[in-house]
Amino acid sequence: MNTILWRRILLATLAACAVWSTHAGAQQYPAKPVRIMVGYSPGGGVDTTARIIAAELTKLWGAQVLVENRPGASGNIATELTAKAAPDGHTLVLCNIGSHAITPARFRSRLTYDPIGDFAFPAMIGGVPNVLMVHPSMPMKDLRQYIAYAKANPGKLNFGSSGVGGSPHLSIELFKTLSGINIVHVPYKGAAAALADVMSGHMESSVGNLAGGPLGAIKARRVRALGVTSAKRNAQVPKVATFAEQGVKGYDVTGWYGLCTQSRVAPEILAKINTDVNKLLGGVLKKRLEDQGITINATTQEAFAAHVKAEQEKWTKVVREAKLTGR
Repeated sequence: MNTILWRRILLATLAACAVWSTHAGAQQYPAKPVRIMVGYSPGGGVDTTARIIAAELTKLWGAQVLVENRPGASGNIATELTAKAAPDGHTLVLCNIGSHAITPARFRSRLTYDPIGDFAFPAMIGGVPNVLMVHPSMPMKDLRQYIAYAKANPGKLNFGSSGVGGSPHLSIELFKTLSGINIVHVPYKGAAAALADVMSGHMESSVGNLAGGPLGAIKARRVRALGVTSAKRNAQVPKVATFAEQGVKGYDVTGWYGLCTQSRVAPEILAKINTDVNKLLGGVLKKRLEDQGITINATTQEAFAAHVKAEQEKWTKVVREAKLTGR
């Protein structure tokens, strides 16, 4: 009887220690600087968003949160580094439609990680459209005129993007399919470079995330925005009509940003990230991100994970139709 009693006491003690340990781990997080990996060059929407988030998390956590740019392979380098990082929550990635929906659709057989199974999805940030822009000297004033020009001049109109297979590029591939036009993709090494060439008149048109450089260029009238890719107009550029409003029926491409990390990170740490990021999104970050053209979408970890899975399924179909698998 005494042996049974002691066993029960021992098990209860071990259970209490385990609860205390995980609670203490969450309370002590972060215990060192946190890295937010960005799979793209500085200056684009993903990078801009990561830096805004990092600055406020640094204040809230009292520990440095650093943005680390690892551009290349359509965001795959930064994503892979995060998947293989220590599962302690100190390596995050600014995950997005490119890194966790389009790249997996294109390179599934080549990936050394599972874009769903190897990741946790603690905090969604929000959605952002892409925007199609032209140099102000171009004759077209809206998307309908752009389509008409492209049909009258098949294969002669170019558009730049941040690179092959990114959300901006794929949004135009879908646009081409739905509108029946033939325009030529010119991939750049980053969104900022593509935008710069349109502003200088070296490229006829460009597509990019509204957040970051494009929004400033539009407001400064250095480019003319022809349309936003989302289903609804964006509050920062309310006069710019959507693609669907301009005759591309059923068209809706809304990019998204979130914080993702290694799947084996302790649930208590994931919960803390979710709580703290959602707190910031409802407070100091709300206006700053909305000013970038991002529509805030603070939600649960489960809802964010479901959204990522649905996006992978959607873009797998687009990639196949555009014949971009493995390219």
